[in-house]
Amino acid sequence: MSWIKRNLYFFILSIMGLVLMGLAGWFSYSKWNLNNQMLTSLNEDYDKLKSLNSQNPHPGSGQVDNVKLAKEQRDQLLGFIRKSRDYYARIAPIPDEEKITDRDFSVSLSRTIAQLQREATNSSVIVQSNYAFSFEAQKAKVSFAAGSLGPLSTQLGEVSNLCTILFQAKINSLDNIRREKVSTDDSSGPQTDYLTDKSITNDLAVLTPYEVTFRCFSSELASVLSGFGSSPYGFIVKSFNVDPAPALPAAEQPVAPIVQYQYVQPQQAETGAAANPAMEAMMAQQRMMARYGLMGRGREGAAGQGGVQYRPLGSTPSPTYAPTAAQPGAAAGKGGLQTVLDEKQLKITVNLILVKLLPEKPTAAK
Repeated sequence: MSWIKRNLYFFILSIMGLVLMGLAGWFSYSKWNLNNQMLTSLNEDYDKLKSLNSQNPHPGSGQVDNVKLAKEQRDQLLGFIRKSRDYYARIAPIPDEEKITDRDFSVSLSRTIAQLQREATNSSVIVQSNYAFSFEAQKAKVSFAAGSLGPLSTQLGEVSNLCTILFQAKINSLDNIRREKVSTDDSSGPQTDYLTDKSITNDLAVLTPYEVTFRCFSSELASVLSGFGSSPYGFIVKSFNVDPAPALPAAEQPVAPIVQYQYVQPQQAETGAAANPAMEAMMAQQRMMARYGLMGRGREGAAGQGGVQYRPLGSTPSPTYAPTAAQPGAAAGKGGLQTVLDEKQLKITVNLILVKLLPEKPTAAK
């Protein structure tokens, strides 16, 4: 202790020197680790640059800048996506309101179902009686599950536009429409109204599945596909299945009556002939002349020689043809035009994807 007192300043300076040396060692060690990390990062960047230079296409060198070209192509692709939005128009929900109440949706649902039934009747499309167009679970309700009014109103608008395309194509009958389950109320409805598939959301759009089953002929099927293709909405046909439509039972098939004609010789009015002997003698003479081919001669000679054809009084009337009773199920004759196209009704099941674009994201500043 006496030594420390005698050399107090030296001792303090020594302690400070040791502390500074420790700090210098720690600083050197930390910078050495930082240097190693930077060296590792530099080597990785060098390897990445080496791999890029060996790729095809090359990033570019000199006047060729493939990176710039890639950015320009990206901008062109974004511009194409913006233009394509015109072909994927938004389908307005029913009702189209920011805040939907149970009463609003119930009234809109009843009105839309009645309107679709009326459109089907006007277009001569057969639809099941009281068909709810896949909204059977909600048709009789006045209150709905929490959080389901928005998705249900969206689907109601989409189903309405889908049916309009089918009715405009003049299909023969609409059998069924199937949609995605979006509400807990859907579990109480008929399962034939729903699909097991779910909507898929990616970076650009929401893909919603639908399935429709209807009956028609090939010309109406072409009209349906054309309607989907020309629609301003994003209906895309994923696949469709064509089967022969089930035939009606034989007892229910209508049989067209076949009319046959039979020669009927008209009866002579015997009452007047028997009452007039002169008339009877004249008719006997006419029958004799007809038997020997003398009915064509006139007073001045044969008709072919300038005479007037002899037409006795009370001549026999021309024969007539009377239809006999209809014979159901009789075999039709083979006469008439040749059958070129004998098409049967088809049962079509179409799987659709409705593309609903997401709102456009703002472009980041360069």
